[in-house]
Amino acid sequence: MLKIGHEVIRPGKRYGEPNVSIPIPEELETQGDNAGIPTNQREVDWYAREYPLETMNITERASRDWANTLRDQHVEMREIRKEHDKLNSNLIMATRQTAELEPSAQPSGKDITEAIKDKARELGFLEVGITQYDTRYEYASKRGFNRYQHAICLAYEQDFEPTQTIPSVDAEIVHSSTYRTQAAAALELANLIHSEGYHAQVIHSSDATGPIIAMHVAAGLGQMGACGYLLTPHAGNRQRLLMITTDANVTYDEPVDYGIHAFCQVCQVCVNRCPGRALMRDKIWWRGIEKNKLYFKRCRPVMARYLGCGICMKVCPVQKYGLKNVMEHYAATGQVLGKGTHDLEGYELEGKGYFGPGELPQFESDFFSSMPHGDASEWAFDQFKEKAKAAGGEITDEIMEDFKAQMERALALSTDNVAMMDQDSDYI
Repeated sequence: MLKIGHEVIRPGKRYGEPNVSIPIPEELETQGDNAGIPTNQREVDWYAREYPLETMNITERASRDWANTLRDQHVEMREIRKEHDKLNSNLIMATRQTAELEPSAQPSGKDITEAIKDKARELGFLEVGITQYDTRYEYASKRGFNRYQHAICLAYEQDFEPTQTIPSVDAEIVHSSTYRTQAAAALELANLIHSEGYHAQVIHSSDATGPIIAMHVAAGLGQMGACGYLLTPHAGNRQRLLMITTDANVTYDEPVDYGIHAFCQVCQVCVNRCPGRALMRDKIWWRGIEKNKLYFKRCRPVMARYLGCGICMKVCPVQKYGLKNVMEHYAATGQVLGKGTHDLEGYELEGKGYFGPGELPQFESDFFSSMPHGDASEWAFDQFKEKAKAAGGEITDEIMEDFKAQMERALALSTDNVAMMDQDSDYI
């Protein structure tokens, strides 16, 4: 039996359920003051100032459009995406309008932290915490979008059963529907804040101001896993994240050491099972944060071709069994619960077959190199050159008109940054 360093007390999984106690073995504790994630604040400040973040929906727009083209070849996936975009766009517009809404009452001046948390849990949010909105984790194209200084960080659970079928059509359906459900719930939570006399701006996951994991860690919701997602105690990485900013009178939460930062280095199941080999085994320092860096160029090609992939979510033991069970098992045995079993690690890729523990798919030689890179304008110019080359060097009126249309689209995309994709994984 390993020595327990501390215990984490968290609210039960459902609203009204008793608190749970999670034992954290001493050997998994994060040393020093970095309870949430080891951070060099000076480096974070410097990178934010000198090399501000930008969404990959702009910087890697070419690969995003390419991926959507491939997904659209799958009839069911195409229809799912079309339906989601149609329903989700209304929610995005509704959340944008919250920035302009005035409170429906006069502020009482009282601290409404508990009222916010109770309502959030009642609405179905799995986790909720509050911290300062951090402009250092803000896309350059989104500066000025957020109005308020306090960040209410929220996590909404994605249904268990369909998630275990990843990668699949059912998993993609629940993935998309969870974004919509949490956005509708967030609008209800904003109504509560307005009724207390304060402003509340709902920032939709598909309209994110930046990679919000750092603020969720600061608010005590969880810690970043080796997969690049936030891992929370009840559902691991099986949730979707969202944020509401406000000027309400609130109390900030603190980062929590769940032992995840060290546990993931022992576990490594998501690293070992990633079909694209896109997850780094060892942590590095990146923009002032110590983390397992995700290799985007090996992730998106798999996601584009295999129903959104998400295998790093499916094989996470915290997602499957919950952190309490995982930590109790580790403390008792020194082993990772489920590691090496088909129950946790097995998955099937359409057209490739089933892969159990220790088995990985093989891909064609151009599988990864065929993905385009760069923003929409770079991709437009590359296509222009290819068409001109195919025409024997002759630049026809048709080629020029097509190039002009694509460049106009690229300009429009750079000025209207609606993400239309999840911000739960930290590609930055």
